[in-house]
Amino acid sequence: MTTTLRPTEPLQRAADGGLSRHYQVCVNSRPVGAVHLTTHPVFGPAVASIRDLRIEEPDRGRGRGAVAALAAEEVARGWGCTRIEALVPAEAEAALRLATSLGYVHRNRGMEKRLGGTAPALPEGSRGRPMTEAEYATWHADSLAGYAQSWIDRGVPEAEARKKSERDHATLLPQGLATGNMLLSVLEHEGTPVGTLWVALSDKAYVYDVEADERFRGRGHGRSLMLLAEAQAVTAGKDTIGLNVFAGNTPAERLYESLGYTPVAYAMYKNLL
Repeated sequence: MTTTLRPTEPLQRAADGGLSRHYQVCVNSRPVGAVHLTTHPVFGPAVASIRDLRIEEPDRGRGRGAVAALAAEEVARGWGCTRIEALVPAEAEAALRLATSLGYVHRNRGMEKRLGGTAPALPEGSRGRPMTEAEYATWHADSLAGYAQSWIDRGVPEAEARKKSERDHATLLPQGLATGNMLLSVLEHEGTPVGTLWVALSDKAYVYDVEADERFRGRGHGRSLMLLAEAQAVTAGKDTIGLNVFAGNTPAERLYESLGYTPVAYAMYKNLL
């Protein structure tokens, strides 16, 4: 039997050059699933994104998904893409196994934690306070560089990574410290600044950046920063807090897991040779 992709619409072209197309997954012309392939909304037209890949229940376990994914890669190559990405829900274990078997690499994962109604207390001697304008200038420069380097270390070309860092910071912090629903804080321990924290507040709380000062690492300040984030979220009336952790950042992964965070999605990528 032959598994193929059949377009269900003309190729869609956005004003910014982005491409998108829906396909049926067919076995000998019989529809058995669907694929939605686009260029990446963040990384641009050189990167493809599998937005959806579904095989109907009766046809699962027969390799249809693998063939459909490989066919999507060929389409992406035809679009001129050099990398393809997919976001896999944490509960979709079969999809995660499939992506791994096809050579996709886990780059980062989203994690979340449900919060109670009581803000956690910080350890004795520790307190959080708002970041000052002078501190923000230094933090912003370091955050731009550090965030870009995190992507560079995981296969994203340097120019692309730096552009993403600049764009993300400009989008999320258009007014710097005065940006609404953004909390930028400094953790002090016995009067000494030992770390920084960036929390966003929307329908839930989200930790964009948490950094213990290198001079004071290994003393539990990373945990205190996360407790501060949870306290800020609870005070703001949020019942869920989320974050992103890059693959290979073992100390952070262990910290988040020990605090009760669980994975919600895995970001996977594959270079197209």
